[in-house]
Amino acid sequence: MKGDLFSSEHMVQPASAPGMTVENSKCVRYSVNGEMLARQGAMIAYRGRLQFERKGQGVGGMLKRAVTGEGLPLMAVRGQGEAWFAHEAQNCFIVEVEPGDEFTVNGRNVLCFDASLSYRISTVKGSGIAGGGLFNSVFTGHGRLGLVCEGSPLVIPVSPQYPVYVDTDAIVGWSAGLETSLHRSQSMGSMLRGGSGEAVQLLLQGEGYVVVRPSEATPQKAQQH
Repeated sequence: MKGDLFSSEHMVQPASAPGMTVENSKCVRYSVNGEMLARQGAMIAYRGRLQFERKGQGVGGMLKRAVTGEGLPLMAVRGQGEAWFAHEAQNCFIVEVEPGDEFTVNGRNVLCFDASLSYRISTVKGSGIAGGGLFNSVFTGHGRLGLVCEGSPLVIPVSPQYPVYVDTDAIVGWSAGLETSLHRSQSMGSMLRGGSGEAVQLLLQGEGYVVVRPSEATPQKAQQH
């Protein structure tokens, strides 16, 4: 068979490295030799001797997910082979988490990760009840974390001299060492007179990086995630 579809641009080549690699801008390949974890429903193809198992979070995790809406619906992938992961044709990226690192990320942006990483669901400090329930997943350990993002993300340096304000619907994640709090940019009076409507942002201060996607979740998207 011939045609552009069968060109080297689209043809899968032998794996060049074990573990997680970016296959293309919309897909992550994982060469499995043991175990890894991924969001449920993200596997689009596989080959080899692999088993897929829904991973329970325990009673506490299920309760926290019901309350926060943030818990990661995960599946474990075990065996030997290759699997490809994607989500709604969003752009894919890999984060290297090293010992001592701590990366906080919105659950909707998690695609897959090494079993050597651990995660916990945490309340965003400073958000409180007024934040509408700002809960993220905090990853620690040593390994790779695959992320998805609508569009090309912005990685913005944060320093004590230059704190960053981010729309809560646009934030993807941030590095350790940053302090968070809610910031109200407008008074109720200015909003009634026709302000932008962006009344509350997440303020990040300290030394590190914040990752932002170039879009905001629509009500329908927010409910789906």
